[in-house]
Amino acid sequence: MTRISAPRRTASLSAQLVDSLRSHIESGGWPVGTRIPPEQALIEELGVGRSTLREAIGALVHLGLLEPRAGDGTYVRSSSELQSVMVRRASSAQRDNVLELRTVLEEYASGTAALRRSESQLQQLRELLADADAACAGEDTSAATGVDALFHRAVVRASGNDLLIEVYDHLGTALTSSPEGLPWDAAHAEEHARLHRRLVDAIEARDQGGARDAAGAIVRLTHDHETSTPRAAEDR
Repeated sequence: MTRISAPRRTASLSAQLVDSLRSHIESGGWPVGTRIPPEQALIEELGVGRSTLREAIGALVHLGLLEPRAGDGTYVRSSSELQSVMVRRASSAQRDNVLELRTVLEEYASGTAALRRSESQLQQLRELLADADAACAGEDTSAATGVDALFHRAVVRASGNDLLIEVYDHLGTALTSSPEGLPWDAAHAEEHARLHRRLVDAIEARDQGGARDAAGAIVRLTHDHETSTPRAAEDR
């Protein structure tokens, strides 16, 4: 029996525009946190009507890639739909649950990094440790937090697991940052630095168990620090 051929359908102009703008965002054409061009400028650049553009922008807002701000334009909120969903979910979860998830991901990634890391990746970890020490010495909390996030992403990348890297990158700072404004006292800061050095030493020695233990200890220290801080207890 001859099969019935399905009719050919072409995507609407607005759907094509959604795909085009989404690809532009994912490729970094509009970086996260930046304001996209004004409506009239986009109409002229893209050669589309106002209603088509607004429909496409609305779809991207719904997907969580864009965020309109009253009186200030539209900003890029995330670089992918998966990132938007995961960050939103992690941000609404209890902090204990976030730390448990971080433990699972980082213990596995650290152990695997010890087996798979390259010399250049090991050198990058050493350089990030030095950057973190410099930031702490200068009492630059913002810089220290940023370097810490880069360090843990570098460990995950050294695991060589592309899917794990993608998931971790999408979750981003929802995993690696402490609540803003919580101070680290000298004792916690020194222990934090010591555990990071221990982690890199284990990765260098290709000590899978030692790397997993150090990664878990770092997350537990973060948890202990947060729960022992009065402001953190009030926010929980």
